[in-house]
Amino acid sequence: METLSGKLVAVTGGTRGIGRAIAERLLREGAAVAICGRTAGSVQRAVAAMKPLGRVFGHPADIARVEQVKDFFQAIDGEFAGLDILVNNAGEGVFRKVADMTPEEWHRNIDLNLNGAFYCSREALARFSKRGGGFIVNISSLAGKNAFSGGAAYNASKAGLNLFGESLMLDHRNDNVRVCSIMPGSVDTDFGGDSARRQGDISWMMAPEDIAETVALVLRMPPRTMISCIEMRPSKPRK
Repeated sequence: METLSGKLVAVTGGTRGIGRAIAERLLREGAAVAICGRTAGSVQRAVAAMKPLGRVFGHPADIARVEQVKDFFQAIDGEFAGLDILVNNAGEGVFRKVADMTPEEWHRNIDLNLNGAFYCSREALARFSKRGGGFIVNISSLAGKNAFSGGAAYNASKAGLNLFGESLMLDHRNDNVRVCSIMPGSVDTDFGGDSARRQGDISWMMAPEDIAETVALVLRMPPRTMISCIEMRPSKPRK
């Protein structure tokens, strides 16, 4: 297995939830980690909490905005002077039926979940080329292959992310770039609403740390091997 010690990693949406768990897991593996979040305050608090785990750096950025993505990666250049791994984790869901959804809500799903991954991947690839290769992990969703009512924009964004990841892999595998799409089902986070709105026992859900463990496993595979797609589900979903 590969070691992640000394690897330079960027995790988008790394201030909370799955992204935070991934950042913490990779720090424990010895990687240096850069995170972004939408507000300076959230980034500062997350970085302060993670500093005991290792070398961590943060910069505010809304990855739906290409100029802010460029600023984030330029900040990484100044801090790390290189990049080995990108985890496209930042995402959002606005869940409404098509007739009830505004164009702004539609664009927020597509711009963040799909366009943002493109913006970040493009920046990462330019940096990978200077280091002889790299790894991109896209945190997608089972919603990218299983449609549900009220999920049109989210379903479309994650389905697009899945095929974007596959095309990205085909485009750049011979440049020593590996790509993996991880598609979780229900995870116990505040995604899609305040946790107080979830009713009853939620112990059946996966934990963010489960997704983080999977990311670490994927990244530690020998260079000859690429796990290109993983589906993750709760073992015993609510009946």
